[in-house]
Amino acid sequence: MKDKLQAVRGMNDLLTDQLPWWQLVERSACTLFADYGYQELRVPLVERTELFKRSIGEHTDIVEKEMYSFEDRGGDSLSLRPEATAGLVRAAIEHGLLHNQKQRLWTSGPMFRHERPQQGRYRQFHQIDCEAFGYEGPDVDVEVIQISARLWRMLGITDVRLRVNSLGTPESRRQYRALLVAYFERHRAALDADSLRRLESNPMRILDSKNPAMQEAIAGAPALADHLDPDSRAHFERFCDLLGAGGIPYEVDPRLVRGLDYYTRTVFEWTTTALGTQDAVCSGGRYDGLVAQLGGDPTPAIGWALGIERIVGLMQAAGKAADATVPAVYLVLSGDRAERAGLAIAERLRDALPGAGCLANMGGGSLKSQMKRADKSGAQLALIIGDDEIARGSAAVRKLRGDASQQDCPLHELPERIAALLGRKLNSRSDDGR
Repeated sequence: MKDKLQAVRGMNDLLTDQLPWWQLVERSACTLFADYGYQELRVPLVERTELFKRSIGEHTDIVEKEMYSFEDRGGDSLSLRPEATAGLVRAAIEHGLLHNQKQRLWTSGPMFRHERPQQGRYRQFHQIDCEAFGYEGPDVDVEVIQISARLWRMLGITDVRLRVNSLGTPESRRQYRALLVAYFERHRAALDADSLRRLESNPMRILDSKNPAMQEAIAGAPALADHLDPDSRAHFERFCDLLGAGGIPYEVDPRLVRGLDYYTRTVFEWTTTALGTQDAVCSGGRYDGLVAQLGGDPTPAIGWALGIERIVGLMQAAGKAADATVPAVYLVLSGDRAERAGLAIAERLRDALPGAGCLANMGGGSLKSQMKRADKSGAQLALIIGDDEIARGSAAVRKLRGDASQQDCPLHELPERIAALLGRKLNSRSDDGR
């Protein structure tokens, strides 16, 4: 017997019992972005590897160890996208979306990183991204955070807290980097293998280490806040003032850094204690130099990404219900003439009651077995049609929930009668002559 094929490790199937939560998150985000005037833009899953080397940073863990990269038949090095911001920036530059324009954009979809799979961290994971281009001031920093805060309220998520920091400009960060390297060189004995490697390539990431043995050394490191340039300090102070004015609780975390080289000034994370070690559920910040770095005109920008898997995990941990899609009406069809007529009747009901859901029995079966299927479907009503009913021009409508009453109804009156029983309005543009 051949080995049974399975999904790639860390790339998971989304089954029907999980998808209601995903669909709730996606619907809520789509509605929310429209309310704030953000437009959707979709970019490819595959980009040139050079895009991520230039944006994320050639010496970051993502580029060095985690990207799925390959050479195509034309000899080009391509990569599955590990994040969405770089692709959005590339698309905005390529299509002239930033030429004398400001843009509020969002996107969503799967990302890919070759990591050790664990709860909340997979090799194929899904993100929603929010990005704003062309806005310099801290007001838009607060707006993108307001969007995420409102999403938590829409989804009933309460176990999250906001941490913020400023990374300053690239120049002030270079000066701080030299101080940080000098400090950690004096404390090499306290560093683990990852941190020793980062000391040469990305020393600020050492501050983000969760290794308990290193916390004393990290606590004594110079604080970036003490070495910000005046403009970045003023930007951050105004940002914090506006956050407070907007009623969003936050804490300043001087050790908060981001793992991508392109971040400048404001950075932030929403974190939780409900998901174990994977505590970050939404992260972002400013990347004012990235557009120019990728070949566009200098353009200030800010954005965030949230992990849908982690948001769904938070909702489930909190006991948040997400209703599965169920039909309102189930057609029980008995006999050749009934089956033939049933398909047209079902279509007529779908025209008259869009969104209600009308499920026609398929595959035959006895009346008893079909009624069991109707009940299992979750439908509110069973529409029972046999050959005798077709001959009389009527159908039996039975309630499946509550009093289980049944009534006969002429076929031509079905849309109106079912609409009344469901408490729905008929679609005035439905084709009753079908």
